[in-house]
Amino acid sequence: MSNFDLSVRFFLQLTFILAICRLVGPVARKLFQPQVVAEMIAGVLMGPSLLGLMLPEIHGWLFPKTSMTIIYAVSQVGLVLYMFLIGVEFQVELIRRHFRSAASVSVAGILAPFTLGCLLALSLIQGPDYFAQGVSTGERILFFGAAMSITAFPVLARIIDERGITGTSLGTLALAAGSMDDAAAWCILALVLAIFKANVIIALYAVGGGVVYALGVLTVGKRLLRRLGRLAEQKGGVSGALLAFTLMLVMLAAWFTDAIGIYSVFGAFILGTAMPRGIFTRDLQRFLEPLTTNFLLPLFFVYSGLNTRIGLVNTPFLWIITLLILLAACSGKGVACWLAARFHGETQRDARAIGTLMNARGLMELILLNIGLEHGIITPTLFTIMVLMAIVTTLMASPLFELVYRPTPASVAVAGQPAAPDGI
Repeated sequence: MSNFDLSVRFFLQLTFILAICRLVGPVARKLFQPQVVAEMIAGVLMGPSLLGLMLPEIHGWLFPKTSMTIIYAVSQVGLVLYMFLIGVEFQVELIRRHFRSAASVSVAGILAPFTLGCLLALSLIQGPDYFAQGVSTGERILFFGAAMSITAFPVLARIIDERGITGTSLGTLALAAGSMDDAAAWCILALVLAIFKANVIIALYAVGGGVVYALGVLTVGKRLLRRLGRLAEQKGGVSGALLAFTLMLVMLAAWFTDAIGIYSVFGAFILGTAMPRGIFTRDLQRFLEPLTTNFLLPLFFVYSGLNTRIGLVNTPFLWIITLLILLAACSGKGVACWLAARFHGETQRDARAIGTLMNARGLMELILLNIGLEHGIITPTLFTIMVLMAIVTTLMASPLFELVYRPTPASVAVAGQPAAPDGI
């Protein structure tokens, strides 16, 4: 297929992708699910699991393998911009205010699922259906442990924002713990990739370079970036030139962290947290968020869905493995974070809410799984099993949060409003 044919096909793919995501969205909202969950499900529906099964000719014509490179490249731009915006909304002081509690919840949310993941990986080592040939025992254990430990920080942030609890003790603790959790998971992934490539220098570059980058951006970089905020205030908003310069910085940050082996979204997120607040960030969100969330980000979910083939989980034993992984994911993450929050004096209500929020995997899990698949660490079968786990745990987050964090009679009396859960 020529480049011209690929570009023509790409515009049709975009039309189809956006239409399906918009159709699934209202159904998801009625089930108390955010739009990002609808896009995860839409991606699977557009892949070989449904469209490819029911209409294989149309699926093969609409999504030929030669077009996957374009979809992947554009989806990465959407991911980077989305994580940059998440960083723009994030408040670093949240970690300072709740460091001890957040660190405890984060450590519990990593160690428990990581340990269970390692045990599961040991039980799956002899099976050729899960890991690619040439992947050592240590690589399998580390990757699977990281995949079980990660938290869907963007989904967590979106639920907290939509519930209006961003500035509360619960919201700040969950955001701080989720960010620390994912940072540790990315370091583990960098170590896995270093071992897989038999190069210790890669791990040193990834972990050491990531720490230096984060410290540099959040200290010296943050002071330099204040000039952008002053320019925006002087001009009464972000100009086209200032927006272009900011996007250049975002792409540069993404390139740097990708080059050192951590992954592009980490660089974009850290840069976003260092951006000056006020008019500058307000305009950035106003300009970038609609295009990113409604146009670019859905491409990533579709790309993941096109690699997900539920038909590969075709035996009772594989479905048992899927169920075991799901149970281990929920007990290791949700229960451990709940217990850690209770240990640090959080109320039963808040502790349960933290457990439900931290248990969601979502977007970050899909990013990690795609990296594993692209580097030849896991097979399409294990990729599919883990995608199913990510979708189910993310689907559980909003309804369970509504259940455990519904307004109490005391809070209703203070507010003077009827006790009804907020919709999405």
